[in-house]
Amino acid sequence: MVPLISFEIMTQAHSFHIPVMGIGFTVDTPLKVAQYGIDSVISLVDDILLEKLRKMYCELYELPYKEITDKIEDFRAKRITSYLNMINSLTESKFEELKNTALNKSLEVKEYLNMLPDGTSIKREFKNLTDKYFNINEAGDWIKDNLSLGSIDVNIMTKVDKVNYSKGEKLPTAYNDAHAALRGFAESDLQSSIILSAGMSPRLYGYIEQFEDFYPEENGDINKKIVLKVSDFRSAFIQGKFLAKKGLWVSEYRIESGLNCGGHAFATDGFLLGPVLEEFKEKRNELIESTYGVLVQSLESKKRHIPKAVLPLKITAQGGVGTAEEHQFLIDNFELDSVGWGTPFLLVPEATTVDNPTLEKLIGAKEEDLYLSNISPLGVPFNTLRGNTKDVEKEALINKGRPGSSCPRKFVSLNNEFTEKDICVASRQYQHLKLKQLDGQGLPEKEHQKQFKKIVDKSCICVGLGTSALLVHNIDTKVEGTGVSVCPGPNMAYFSKLMSLNEITDHIYGRANVISRDNRPNMFVKELTIYIDYLKNKIEEAKDSINKKQENYLTTFVKNLNEGIAYYESLFSASTETFKETKSMIFGDLNSSRKKLQLLHAEIGELVAKYKMNN
Repeated sequence: MVPLISFEIMTQAHSFHIPVMGIGFTVDTPLKVAQYGIDSVISLVDDILLEKLRKMYCELYELPYKEITDKIEDFRAKRITSYLNMINSLTESKFEELKNTALNKSLEVKEYLNMLPDGTSIKREFKNLTDKYFNINEAGDWIKDNLSLGSIDVNIMTKVDKVNYSKGEKLPTAYNDAHAALRGFAESDLQSSIILSAGMSPRLYGYIEQFEDFYPEENGDINKKIVLKVSDFRSAFIQGKFLAKKGLWVSEYRIESGLNCGGHAFATDGFLLGPVLEEFKEKRNELIESTYGVLVQSLESKKRHIPKAVLPLKITAQGGVGTAEEHQFLIDNFELDSVGWGTPFLLVPEATTVDNPTLEKLIGAKEEDLYLSNISPLGVPFNTLRGNTKDVEKEALINKGRPGSSCPRKFVSLNNEFTEKDICVASRQYQHLKLKQLDGQGLPEKEHQKQFKKIVDKSCICVGLGTSALLVHNIDTKVEGTGVSVCPGPNMAYFSKLMSLNEITDHIYGRANVISRDNRPNMFVKELTIYIDYLKNKIEEAKDSINKKQENYLTTFVKNLNEGIAYYESLFSASTETFKETKSMIFGDLNSSRKKLQLLHAEIGELVAKYKMNN
């Protein structure tokens, strides 16, 4: 029986969060922004990078450091735990210093409060306190009671779960990469969230059961919360129930635009962000009640504490948001708890860790420089920037006749096509074997070149996405090289200067505007146009031999996009106070997109008719 009352969600300082970006770009972001109440996310892919940074920070802050070498048992989990504990300790120290020195140095507290959204209760209370009188002791007590530390969250890509070996023997599943990373977080001092992305992993989800901190206490507290990145309601419903059956509560569903985010792009079948958010809004209570009922049954069977009320659930979203108007519209219209701002923060050195040459490339990036590539060894479309130094490095090796990476990290060694032990498709070893196989197929030159490009296009992003952090902190890159992969979303084209933390927060909350261009498309329209381009590519792929399955996929895709356009037309027509200045442009873009879809639908019909006639 679901209790009628529910725990309240603790009010957070900000209505935005900084999602994980790459492997190294947000690896130490909490140390820069958490003291201002801003939540951010650390990637747990690269334990070698974390260990190098821990050594550097221990020297910088004069902390004791003992190296965790790869000769130590369970070194990956231990490195992750040690790094997270260090970041947690340093961040808490900075926060305490901010609060304790506030009496003598009020600038830090003012900076904290100035960044908050206007109209928040904490901002009003502080103004009232200082307007009436300034009792130093009372102000100090108020500051300690009301300022909150941003959450130090972590991310695991469930697909990156490589099997590991010791002395040639395969280790148990618990030592797989994602499992070890999960254990590293579980055994850390953090009270925060683990964000699981890249799809459902029953084996990894089952492993969470082993750790006490993920279970709810009677008062509703959960020391380590579970957050799922999802792109549709059905996925959230299935995964939420799966975990609830194990006695585990999903505290947040982080809805990500399929194609309008940075990094890997997990495209839907044409389901657009707006309609997806609408479904979450309409079915939020259904999601809570159905999963909570399952959770209670599981906790009872495990003889665990049953929370006294329904546990809180956050719904957040990210992907392509770029203006204060869009930010507030997402929160107000879809009742979101927070909005993720990723790509623009790559241009904020006070928040992220990006090397200067890459920053210059990002500042100058135009729409045509930001594209959806096939370079990821995971076989998932990947947002990237033309001319990034890792791609330049890759092309030089291809031109030398030695394509492929030396694969120093091996985090994405997931292919066993040619070898007993898994290797990475971006590695020199794999590409040599695959190209040898290709040469033996005797394909026509045009087809041979097409297949050749597919093979050598794969890039060593598990190194490239972390190298920037080494370069910024002047850490040796002899093993990794200096090539940097970068993964901005399409939104980067509209941000063209370095920003301070104050400037970007002022932009998010509408106190300033850092976008100089007046022709930036609305975030929903931008996602739609990217999906139409994606559909064009899928039609092109099916041209030679379209089958019934492809026909169904393509026609369903068109149908979903058309329904999305109709939804947006209704949404923007009903919205009288928002997007006033851009509404005519939005409707023009939607109409143009509908016409493009009509032509693509006709093209699919012609392909099907041609295929049937020839067969």
